[in-house]
Amino acid sequence: VGKEIALSFNGIIHCVACNRPIKKSFQQGYCFPCTQSLAQCDICIVRPELCHHRHGTCREPEWGEAHCMQSHYVYLANASGLKVGITRGSNIPYRWIDQGAAEALPILEVKDRYVSGLVEVLFKKQVADKTNWRKMLQGEPAAIDLIAVREQLFGQLNAELEQLQSQFAGKAFTLLPEAKVLQFRYPVLEYPSTIKKADFNEQGVLSAKLLGIKGQYLLFDCGVINVRNLAGHQLGLSVKGTELRTLE
Repeated sequence: VGKEIALSFNGIIHCVACNRPIKKSFQQGYCFPCTQSLAQCDICIVRPELCHHRHGTCREPEWGEAHCMQSHYVYLANASGLKVGITRGSNIPYRWIDQGAAEALPILEVKDRYVSGLVEVLFKKQVADKTNWRKMLQGEPAAIDLIAVREQLFGQLNAELEQLQSQFAGKAFTLLPEAKVLQFRYPVLEYPSTIKKADFNEQGVLSAKLLGIKGQYLLFDCGVINVRNLAGHQLGLSVKGTELRTLE
């Protein structure tokens, strides 16, 4: 951060799942066949309330057992403002760092991914479930009392939550009254006043001063780039005055 760096793309892309060479990636790094066959590329990954594992139609039942049929957490976070989300316990706190959250608070532990999706749907009636990435990259958000918001939401959704708990014989979720708010700071020297996407030139090179790193984004003096969108791409990285390194 603070130095002139160059990223160079040589045109080589491999699927992050099957590793075969591809001309274009989908869903942040996959080849098209993998998007159609892998459970991790199914619609229920972004909308867990649509999970169909219990119906015996999961694309990869064993993968679903390992990744979805385990406890998840419903949380409140503040990246570009208040939002609700879900994550596996093994992704805490990395999920929040990945989103560029300034603060986060787990509020419920839920029996599995499907039920966490049902809970999230309830909370989405009151709270956004997405981060405004442009706003997130323009500076630190105003602080929010997440514990106070949690109590307010529990009061507003009490009847619906009790009904869901009853539907799963009292085992749908567990409250987390002792959970503490986690706060995050990112290595950013300067936030851009306007947000535009940085891109590689005709030679496949992006050369600029790195102003900061926040969430999935590199902030350059010429624009920002989402590193997640480059999954599977073979890149060269050099810092002014040092040797070139290859990244995949």
